Amino acid sequence: MDPKWNEDLPIYRQLRDRVVAMILEGVLSDGDALPSVRNVAAEYRLNPLTVLKGYQELVDEGLVEKKRGRGMFINDGACTQLLKKERQRFVEKEWPKVVEMINRLGLDTEELLRDARKPGETGDGK
Repeated sequence: MDPKWNEDLPIYRQLRDRVVAMILEGVLSDGDALPSVRNVAAEYRLNPLTVLKGYQELVDEGLVEKKRGRGMFINDGACTQLLKKERQRFVEKEWPKVVEMINRLGLDTEELLRDARKPGETGDGK
C-alpha cells in the first residue's frame, strides 16, 4: 500500500479503496488474510480506529469477513463482485463522459479502437 494520503478524501476511505485495488489487481485473492489492524496502523502511523473503519466498510460490502481471533479474510468471489460493480460504474458514470469528449473533439471511434488494439502500444502485451 502507498503511504501517501490524499487530503481530499478520508483516510479510512482511501485505505478501503487501496484494498479494493489490491483485490482487483490480484495482489489479494479469495481467502487471503488482510494485514492486521495493528500492523497497518503502526506501519502507516494511523489511528487503529481509522484502519478498522476502512476494513469495516469492506465487511459491510461483503468483500471481507471477520473471523474472531484470527483476523479478516477476503471472501470467495470478492474480485468477481468488484469487477461487476466497477464495470457497471464505468458504463454508467465514466463512459458517457468519454463519449462526450470523443464527440466534442471530433475523434473517429474506429481509429481510436484500431489504435487501442495495436500490439505493443496497449501495455498489455497483446
